[in-house]
Amino acid sequence: MDKAKLTYQKHTLELPIIKGTEGEKAIDISNLRQSADLITLDVGFQNTGSCVSAITYIDGEKGILRYRGIPIEELAEKASFSEVAYLLIYGNLPNKEEQNFFSQHLTQNSMIHEEMLRFFDGFPPTAHPMAILATMVNALSVYYTDYYTEDFQEKTFELIAASLISRIRTIAAYSYKHSIGEPHVYPKHDLKYASNFLYMMFDSPVSPYIPDPDIERALSVLLILHADHEQNCSTTTVRLVGSSMVNLYASICAGICALWGPLHGGANQKVIEMLENIKKNNLTIKQCIESAKTKNSRFRLFGFGHRIYKNYDPRSLILKKYCQSIFKKFNYHDPLINIAMELEEAAIKDDYFIKRKLYPNVDFYSGILYRMIGIPTNMFTVMFAIGRLPGMIAQWKEMHDSVPLKIGRPHQIYTGNTLRHYVPLNKR
Repeated sequence: MDKAKLTYQKHTLELPIIKGTEGEKAIDISNLRQSADLITLDVGFQNTGSCVSAITYIDGEKGILRYRGIPIEELAEKASFSEVAYLLIYGNLPNKEEQNFFSQHLTQNSMIHEEMLRFFDGFPPTAHPMAILATMVNALSVYYTDYYTEDFQEKTFELIAASLISRIRTIAAYSYKHSIGEPHVYPKHDLKYASNFLYMMFDSPVSPYIPDPDIERALSVLLILHADHEQNCSTTTVRLVGSSMVNLYASICAGICALWGPLHGGANQKVIEMLENIKKNNLTIKQCIESAKTKNSRFRLFGFGHRIYKNYDPRSLILKKYCQSIFKKFNYHDPLINIAMELEEAAIKDDYFIKRKLYPNVDFYSGILYRMIGIPTNMFTVMFAIGRLPGMIAQWKEMHDSVPLKIGRPHQIYTGNTLRHYVPLNKR
């Protein structure tokens, strides 16, 4: 085994080199504190691996994303969302028997306990759908206590995983219906995953909803592209919370809350808000590009660049094609979509963006495509959460399968006051 040497004062330590299957290398510092009374400091964990994982592989320099070794391009073109969910959680694509069994679990567990509808009545109409989603996912542990134990059990896990993937779309659709004051629409057992969600979102007694197959496929692809993305903020949160041996519902709830932030899952909503701002203030594309390059400008160009990808985000290329096909089929007349297309065309030709490798990311086109489908802006992050759920579950399972399971407990470098003593109030 290769080793790295760390020299500190008069001591030299040998640290193992861990190699991944795709050539990635890491210095294993697991025993650094015990051996030398030292820890490493890495704010934001930009250079720290918190685990070894066999789920998702990313090469940001080459623009590669694979789930369990399968390129995201192949999955987006050929797979269903339920297949991808199974692949992430269990490691392989399901055979016919496994797919039927998994789909059956999804269908049979699409409804939520009827008493949970009272929760929706308690939320104000102005409540953000992400707040409702996180609350209701955590509340599932109250109504489905037989579905989990703190001790990981495979058979119990299979049921809870499928039911959670199924019920999250129902909760999401119900939260939207509540926000617009319309009655809830119960799921249908003869519709596929994405179609069922669209039906629950948009069907009403006044205007029955018939899902279009191209819209359904576009939504399925969106969910597939969001399904996992290595150790991002929300996934890391799920692992950290789950390491305490808390149940899956609570772990996923924590991940949803982390996903809500505008620097994470909320970024696609920021893209639409940016486009609306451009339209409202009659900004030209040239003004936007120049403002984005100006350090002190208030204008911020959302949807370009990525912390991981230093090339085109492979997900954005897939979504761009779907945007173009849906745009053409339905002959959309949406000024925001036209602005977005012109903005991307100008940015990718500008030397400033080319040199800094600031290409459109998944948030840029996912926001546009969600808008084409009819998803309201405040539901964008909820859609991200629905798609990301299988990855979160897979990461939670992988952590619990590891032996031994260690609770997450980072250290710190203390920079506060040194020893001082209490001073009575009358002497302060």
